Amino acid sequence: MNKIELPQSYLENMKQLLGSEFDAYLDSFQDSKISGLRVNTLKADPKEFAGMFGPQLEPVLWTTNGFYYDGEERLSKDPCYFAGLYYLQEPSAMAPAQILPVEPGDRVLDLCAAPGGKSTELASRLKGKGILVSNDISNSRAKALLKNLELWGASNICVTSEEPGKLQEVFGEYFDKILIDAPCSGEGMFRKDRDMIKSYGEKGPAYYCEIQKQIVDQAVRLLVPGGMMLYSTCTFSVCEDEDMIRYILSSYPQMELVPIPLFPGASPGFDLEGVLRLFPHKIRGEGHFLALLRKKGEKPLRKEEDWGNAKTLPAEVSEFLSLIRRDLAPEQIRVKKDLVFYLPKDFPVKEAAKLRCLRTGLLLGQLKNKRFEPSQALAMVLRPEEFENSICLSRDDDRVIRYLKGETLTLREEEKAVQGWCLVCMDQYPLGFAKGSGTTLKNKYYPGWRWQ
Repeated sequence: MNKIELPQSYLENMKQLLGSEFDAYLDSFQDSKISGLRVNTLKADPKEFAGMFGPQLEPVLWTTNGFYYDGEERLSKDPCYFAGLYYLQEPSAMAPAQILPVEPGDRVLDLCAAPGGKSTELASRLKGKGILVSNDISNSRAKALLKNLELWGASNICVTSEEPGKLQEVFGEYFDKILIDAPCSGEGMFRKDRDMIKSYGEKGPAYYCEIQKQIVDQAVRLLVPGGMMLYSTCTFSVCEDEDMIRYILSSYPQMELVPIPLFPGASPGFDLEGVLRLFPHKIRGEGHFLALLRKKGEKPLRKEEDWGNAKTLPAEVSEFLSLIRRDLAPEQIRVKKDLVFYLPKDFPVKEAAKLRCLRTGLLLGQLKNKRFEPSQALAMVLRPEEFENSICLSRDDDRVIRYLKGETLTLREEEKAVQGWCLVCMDQYPLGFAKGSGTTLKNKYYPGWRWQ
């Protein structure tokens, strides 16, 4: 491996931070890249999934559903990836969403969410109940975030692309849990991405500290009394980590630190008790900083949203929805122009209308020339037994790949003929829709997601 030229200021700071462990940290730059995946618990049991993949998966100690895998394997080209069964994620980056104590029914905000590694886990923790607002200031990155959430099968979502200040202006003290994986100087990424070293020379810790202060200022105002906030970075800089927590505690007396218990390989903070650090010479991962905070006070009673009466739906929409075998509250179904959505319960629709939203709720489908076309997102939230017609192909059936490539499928003699809409699955996991005419399935897999 070629020798890495590291910034001198960074080396001096790390030596002060690590002391006698500094040489061991430098030696870790010679280690191989570490690859991880996190299982989607909305769809699969982690133990059963690990059994399906075999002994090459090793558990990540600080998660309940994370695994190491051989980085030489191209798991982004496996049908299980297209079924949304896992997310490929650097192992230490799995810690923030695991440590934030999200419960079903919470109102959760992922403030710097793209590309979706933490949002997808937060969605799993909510189990379809409550609301997840995932925001990224970059519209292009927010589009990738939306795709990953839809692939995951998350339905109770709102994906926005706004300045945190705009969210605070619209929502006020609204969220029970907030995750801030803050933009940072990225020192923990130097081993994995050498371009980060060049970026560090252009924009070092001091630059990001100002951005981080602006973000946490708004986040505190978005958190309800009694709510909890997880602040994390993938850098080791004290001014971006411990000093930022000290800034929050000194600027906002209503905030208090909630100590995070250490686990094997984790390190305590540098001159601040209760925070947690992950270093690559002590754990199998690139590194992270984490701090959990709570806003003092009692959580206020929630005001229920007034949804009004259920709207009359176009006949073609009602006809399709009759094929779905899961409860859909009629008042939560809304038609906007030619698009049909299923909105999260109690979501503040009027307030959200003021935001730049890429998606609010689950896109059910689109009206086209007096017919209804179901969405790819809808397919990903269903199970085979929840749709009138479904076909489950085994993982090794060549028709799985052919379907993902957008090809028309032919049913075999022993398989039941299909008329109309059909949910195509790999084993018991949905891939998308097709439209049957006897033994032929016309492919309706979303072109933008196709196997390349």
